[in-house]
Amino acid sequence: MLQKYFHRLSVCSRIEENVLGPALLRMTSDLGERGYAHCTIQRYVQGGEHFGVWLASRGLAVSSVTPALIAYFLLYHFPCCDCPRPCGKSLKEPRAALGHLMRILVSMGVVDRGACTKPCHITVEMDNYRQHLVSTCGLAEQTCISRVRYAQEFLRWRFGEQRLDASRLRPRDFVKFLSERAQGRRPGTVQAIASSLRSYLKWLALRGEVDERLIRAVPGVPNWRLAKLPRSLSDEQVRALLAAFDKSTATGLRDHAIALCFLELGLRAGEVAAIELDDIDWEAGTLRIAEGKSHRGRMLPIPKASGRAIVSYLRKGRPATSTRSLFVRHRVPAGKAMAAELVRGAMRRAYAKGGLPAEWTGTHLLRHTAATRMIQGGASLKQIADVLGHQSIDTTMIYTKVDVPALRKVSMPWPEVES
Repeated sequence: MLQKYFHRLSVCSRIEENVLGPALLRMTSDLGERGYAHCTIQRYVQGGEHFGVWLASRGLAVSSVTPALIAYFLLYHFPCCDCPRPCGKSLKEPRAALGHLMRILVSMGVVDRGACTKPCHITVEMDNYRQHLVSTCGLAEQTCISRVRYAQEFLRWRFGEQRLDASRLRPRDFVKFLSERAQGRRPGTVQAIASSLRSYLKWLALRGEVDERLIRAVPGVPNWRLAKLPRSLSDEQVRALLAAFDKSTATGLRDHAIALCFLELGLRAGEVAAIELDDIDWEAGTLRIAEGKSHRGRMLPIPKASGRAIVSYLRKGRPATSTRSLFVRHRVPAGKAMAAELVRGAMRRAYAKGGLPAEWTGTHLLRHTAATRMIQGGASLKQIADVLGHQSIDTTMIYTKVDVPALRKVSMPWPEVES
């Protein structure tokens, strides 16, 4: 089976001799039967091989593998790996690979199933924290995911495999952690990390586990909301983006419809992923957007271009599936609903194919483009706020900075000085 994916005999022999060799062979066969792409199987097996090399270097038995040990490997070893064959810097594929590997080890009886189902102390802590964010704070799902993610990263960084003890937290821990995580990140991302740490500390203070003054130990991150113009695409860039989709393929039809939902309706990535077939009223020509970040559902008219793109996708591209989600996966697992991250990934690929700047990776750029076009077309701030789902019109005020025709009318002549 390995020879199908690795043509060099030396590579196949190396994988077979790995401490995880039997499991890697089983995983290769399993992923092939599930329909995973050839290159994906190669990278997943290489990720598992990397983990096996690390296990052997530390003298750890395969039977000692647990989700906590995998998390330790990904968090502490992988970012600074100096193994003979490191597997890139992105954690996405190694994390997925080791998830499959763990499943195989359990099915082979090498690892006790109970060790996988028993949650570690950090997992229990984060489950309780997530429940607080949802039930007490009423935060949107994506916000909860973000806050739990960064809080969990901090706890694993600070305590590792040790028992959690909030009384051992010191101001220098937060300064050092945030300084490390700020490297190479945008101010907005660092600000989100800092906000997540403060949120977690507030929860600990609420339970009486830390002094409230510790919250002030998290450094502030300067990122003034109105300091920059909202970035948007020009008409030429919009045409380049839409031309990047190959509408002769099912995936191209889907991604083209997704792009128009951003450009014409100004939706968020999570809102696009959450659209269901029942949300569309074809007779009225409207789309219902469920409650999301702003906790405000809204009904939007479907523009002609978006409507045609959705119909084309439904008729020619969408696979037969029992799910009611509008946009679904076309690869393994085919027919399942798309997550918000997959929606973002589809747009990132289109940016690259359309020749747009490499630093463009998010989808809010398209949402800003929709808002900019609306305000330049004469829409009021209230109308734009309703379309975008803003709770406060103050959030929409930033788009007045890109209303160039209106700004020209109020601009004052430059004073001249007579000599």
